[in-house]
Amino acid sequence: MRKSEKTRRSVRPVRFLLRWVFRAVLAVAVLIGLGVGLYRVVNPPTTPYIMAEARRLDGVRRDWVDADRIAPVMMRSAVAAEDANFCTHWGFDMNAIRTAIEAGGNRGASTISQQVVKNVYLWHGRSWPRKALEAVITPAMEAAWPKRRILEVYLNIAEFDEGIFGVEAAARHYFGTSAQDLTPVQAARLAAILPDPKGRSASDPSRFVRNRAASILDGAATIQRDGRAACFERA
Repeated sequence: MRKSEKTRRSVRPVRFLLRWVFRAVLAVAVLIGLGVGLYRVVNPPTTPYIMAEARRLDGVRRDWVDADRIAPVMMRSAVAAEDANFCTHWGFDMNAIRTAIEAGGNRGASTISQQVVKNVYLWHGRSWPRKALEAVITPAMEAAWPKRRILEVYLNIAEFDEGIFGVEAAARHYFGTSAQDLTPVQAARLAAILPDPKGRSASDPSRFVRNRAASILDGAATIQRDGRAACFERA
């Protein structure tokens, strides 16, 4: 057998593998594009975590409300609490990431956009495949969705208590009102429990929640004054 023929035979498996790797990457890219494009205009009916909790609890409470039916102060409070630079980053807050690294990884640096991607498209838990997909989908979503849409989805899928998902269900659960009619204090308290919704209460707040809510109240007013709420508020 001639050398050239041996070379061709050895190259064939490599080309075959590369061809299928390319097809797999292309398929993933198409799926991501379709998923991001779809949920720009269609409200996510549920998420993997909500489905898991619904099975565990035999049902959950969740009522979708459009951004126009959410009190603006609630939107500002969520941003002040979770992602003050929401309007100025492209999905990743590099300053927060650097600060988290300097603190030894004990501080969170996840943006609202990353949380939406994780909850809508992916699964909970720490793993490199999930992080890799999050790193790909987040900027794609940021490019395709308006900031107001990202925040709207976030507030409709966030967990506020065991079995309570979305700001409308949370407003009724804690305060007997609607998301549209939340007061600044109520909005700040709801935002204050977001990092630990099962361990904190908005209607019976601990001293920590009261203090955090007061800080969020100030922060919400600050981002309104300095323009960091402009990307998601109606003119």
